Amino acid sequence: MELKNFIKTLTAEEREGFASRCGTTYAFLRNVVYGHRRAGESLCINIERESAGSVTCEELRPDVDWAYLRGTSSATTKEMPHA
Repeated sequence: MELKNFIKTLTAEEREGFASRCGTTYAFLRNVVYGHRRAGESLCINIERESAGSVTCEELRPDVDWAYLRGTSSATTKEMPHA
């Protein structure tokens, strides 16, 4: 789900609480939604956690190799040679 659509499901009070739990402000989240600002990696993680996975890191920042960090990319699943 896009962040914009997720936020639309929240009341004004819930939006403020959600932003606070994510470590930011609702104003900043609005800037992310409308493309004026980009969410940092840690904010992406916080948003995914606080939205219970409804908004994923991959949706927020497709430029980051989240599969590598999650251990699901092909590079992490191949056995690495030992030195």
